[in-house]
Amino acid sequence: MKKKRIVIALGGNALGKNLPEQYLAVQETSKAIADLIEEGNEVIISHGNGPQVGMINNAMASYSKTDPSHPTITPLSVCVAMSQAYIGYDLQNALKEELLNRGIKKNVATVITQVRVEKEDPAFLHPTKPIGHFMTKEEADAAVKESGIQVIEDAGRGYRRVVASPQPAEIIEIDTVRDLLEAGEVVIASGGGGIPVIRIGNHLKGVGAVIDKDFASCLLAQQLDADFLIILTAVEKVALHFGTQKETWLNDITVEEAKTYMEEGHFAPGSMLPKVEAGVKFASSGDNRTALITLLQKARDGVNGKTGTRIHL
Repeated sequence: MKKKRIVIALGGNALGKNLPEQYLAVQETSKAIADLIEEGNEVIISHGNGPQVGMINNAMASYSKTDPSHPTITPLSVCVAMSQAYIGYDLQNALKEELLNRGIKKNVATVITQVRVEKEDPAFLHPTKPIGHFMTKEEADAAVKESGIQVIEDAGRGYRRVVASPQPAEIIEIDTVRDLLEAGEVVIASGGGGIPVIRIGNHLKGVGAVIDKDFASCLLAQQLDADFLIILTAVEKVALHFGTQKETWLNDITVEEAKTYMEEGHFAPGSMLPKVEAGVKFASSGDNRTALITLLQKARDGVNGKTGTRIHL
């Protein structure tokens, strides 16, 4: 079989929700990734970071209460950078060990990845992503005054910071990722959607935003001229009328069919919809590009056409 270049977008269920869970989760995750590498594929790994960046944000907020010199709000770009290294550390070690156990001598490297967004992205005018710890009204007012953040009242549970979710425009370290890949290494990149930055001349400035990991993985796959973008989720296939008596699982669908299903409102916003949108965007970006949405454990079978939902031209 022809060697394929594959970008894998890991979901949160592949990483666990805390340190002990993550350590165990990446052992199983690495087995599924190693299956693809063992078949001769080139693999680039991206991942989410929701629980991890939340823990880092909350830890920094707690620390600020014991050390008044520490700012109440830690820049989100810094929290994302920390999460990339922390997740990458566990994942690259687990994957390297799994490969060695199979007699495969490949290096695995994590690239701390910045992703440029447009300062004029309309998402900045309408922030929608609540992040971080809950605050009282007084704490929220103080944080707004000190750091200039925006806050919302969240379902009667308190106040939280709210940030924008702009579209990824450029992966800053793409040449580094490509060089490592060409050297035969397995690369972990663009974790958590990437560290959000804007460009000011030659300066890259971190901004308070959350980039959707599936859209960032889509851009990564496009720029690396990948054959497959695998978006991993909690179900084996995408469904129409999910959870109802009319539930219908999708196998191979065209870009146009996927667009029709989206227009008909079949996929939940914030859940399956962005995954299908990212899949359509990648599959539309060039010939012989396929997006696959499936379970982590089914990734190899999906690439070989046995399961999952495949989106193509």
